[in-house]
Amino acid sequence: MSAKSDALEQAVIDYIQARTALDAAPGARTRALADRAFVRLAALAAPRIRYFTRTYGLADVADDAAQVCAIALHRAAERYDPVRARFTTYINWQLRAELQTLRHRLHGDQRCAGRRDVTAMLSLDALEDEGAADWLVDPAAEPATEQGAADGLAGLVAERLVAEWVVRRRAGLSRASRAGSDRIEARVVAEQALVRDQLIVSDAVERLRESDRHIVRRALADMVRHAALRKPH
Repeated sequence: MSAKSDALEQAVIDYIQARTALDAAPGARTRALADRAFVRLAALAAPRIRYFTRTYGLADVADDAAQVCAIALHRAAERYDPVRARFTTYINWQLRAELQTLRHRLHGDQRCAGRRDVTAMLSLDALEDEGAADWLVDPAAEPATEQGAADGLAGLVAERLVAEWVVRRRAGLSRASRAGSDRIEARVVAEQALVRDQLIVSDAVERLRESDRHIVRRALADMVRHAALRKPH
């Protein structure tokens, strides 16, 4: 999580503690501490509120949007359970629900109008200036993208290895066997499917017979041997 998301998380925890202290010992001092904790929480949530206000096409009624979001923030802080979710996730849903209701109440369900406002008003520079980039970034996106690219490349390489092995296997069976071409082709197709599943399909957990294991071992050894022959020295 980003530093600003962590700060928001700490702010809501501080507010919960201040509110608990106020409930246990009502008084002017504990009330002031709870109020200050909520003011800090609201300040940290402000960039998020402005972002969602523009997203829902409500920049022309920003004051109304701020009011409903303040209510949503207070309700979320009152009901938040740190054990169940991060506050950043919880408050996002609360803000979106309130703003969607406000938009529907003021303009009807004008989703297209909201999208037009987003197109006209949002920019990466504006988001970065308000600090929204810190909490919009998905920290898992880059590793997931790299893993997907690696898996895709590995799949392409494996497909090519299997295809080249099939050509050699077909030629070898044609030289060594007296069977007709149809029988040879049927055997090659069956072995191709077997080898491909073991090399490419990650969840291939079916237990192989000894004869099938022999086919797979022989095919893999052949691929390794020919790959080594192509390696530049």
